[in-house]
Amino acid sequence: MMSSSSTTAPRLNRTICMNVCQAQYYIIIQQAAQFRMVLDMVIMKYPELFPVEITNGYKMKDIRFSKKLKLKIRRIVIAGVSYTIRPSFAMPYMSGLVKDVEKPLFLRKFAVPFWALSYCFGKNSMYWYRLEASLGRHSLVGTTIKSPDTLPQHVSADEKHTRLLGEKTYIATTAGKNCILGASVSETASGKDLQKAYGVFKEEAECISPGYQPETVNTDGWRSTQKAWRKLFPKITVLSCFLHIYIGIRDRSRKKYKEHFLDMATRLWDCFRAESKGAFSQRVRRLSERCQNTQNEIPDVISASLGGLRTGPPNPL
Repeated sequence: MMSSSSTTAPRLNRTICMNVCQAQYYIIIQQAAQFRMVLDMVIMKYPELFPVEITNGYKMKDIRFSKKLKLKIRRIVIAGVSYTIRPSFAMPYMSGLVKDVEKPLFLRKFAVPFWALSYCFGKNSMYWYRLEASLGRHSLVGTTIKSPDTLPQHVSADEKHTRLLGEKTYIATTAGKNCILGASVSETASGKDLQKAYGVFKEEAECISPGYQPETVNTDGWRSTQKAWRKLFPKITVLSCFLHIYIGIRDRSRKKYKEHFLDMATRLWDCFRAESKGAFSQRVRRLSERCQNTQNEIPDVISASLGGLRTGPPNPL
């Protein structure tokens, strides 16, 4: 019997998902040479999907047969470790084909019960329940990024407003390098709940690079969001979204202070169009001086909104 103090090492994922159409896959799976040619193209185009040792090459190993889907699956060896190549049209763990489960899972968004899915699409209720539950099993960061060097140093964060079982909730979303790297449910928009939701991204990123610390995060200006990121990453620089700064000025001054709004909006977007960090900083300083020199003319609401700017270029989404 194992002692209570013993621990079990986590089982690492040895499956690599390859983007390939179903018709093409049935052809290339029969010939190792054709399969290798397609796999080499995938490695060249999406190296982040493979372990870093892939640069030293790989070896074809064998073919396995999935009884669930009646589908042949090839395995390769990278640095002495066997990896299964799963086609993208098959669900993880070979639980089904994407085309067969796409519509039933879409209906779950509208709270269609599992027994109704079973009645319309076959299988049993527990099959559809397990399939839905498994959607959150994989790491969003880990399925895309394999090397610590490719972790983004500049990220964007925002909350998607939605409803869960009729109750308003929020999806704390993190994006970097044109890819969504985090999407976790937060019951409220408070700093505590958002910190917990955004913390999922931090945990997944630290599995790849312990002590991961992004340089900047771009937010829409919501204080709870900014507070959550400062708690998670104490050294991070919080940037305000340029568009939301403009929207804040527009919504509070477009009608009441029309003449000031047009002037400030033009100068603000001139800052955004700066081609370098130095030019951006200079234009921001000139805009700040404009606000100070005409303090009696420019409403406090405009000056307060302009305070969200930083002396650096806007963080790209």
